[in-house]
Amino acid sequence: MEHKGTVRIETERLILRRFVKEDVSAAFKNWESDERVTEFLTWPTYHDVKDTERIMDEWIASYKDLSFYQWAIVLKEIGEPVGSISVVEQDERTNKVHIGYCIGSRWWRLGIMTEAFRSIIPFFFDEVKANRIESRHDPNNPHSGDVMKKCGLKYEGTLRQADWNNQGIVDTCMYGLLREEWNLSK
Repeated sequence: MEHKGTVRIETERLILRRFVKEDVSAAFKNWESDERVTEFLTWPTYHDVKDTERIMDEWIASYKDLSFYQWAIVLKEIGEPVGSISVVEQDERTNKVHIGYCIGSRWWRLGIMTEAFRSIIPFFFDEVKANRIESRHDPNNPHSGDVMKKCGLKYEGTLRQADWNNQGIVDTCMYGLLREEWNLSK
């Protein structure tokens, strides 16, 4: 892959950009302290803003690595981050990126995450030269799968007890999109 790092991407309602230190308070308030958001995630609900500060310091330091992708999803209407979308796993041999995302529950079912996810697909296929974009979700969180389907990812199956999150060991629904499929759909 031809890594470019976390670049700024703009859509009609959103700006996807790198996190900055000034985002700590909004990130903590808008999603990282929200137990509804973290229910099916692999990291715990943060109860102290210092946890958000620590992880954000790690992200900011990681931006020097061009294979690191971690976007703040900024809703233009309010001018602050309401969630994040990132590459949580990647494989250079297969040119694959695995996308993870979360958004504050106040912004659920407004199409914001679909808009954010759709905006990074051309970036990964056209610029980074990824061959496969994939994502997964807990079957008990079907709305996450709806985002994947709306973005053109195809359901590939459910792996039994193949993942873990804040619920423990769980099944996981896998979705994927290949560059050749995406090119045909343009």
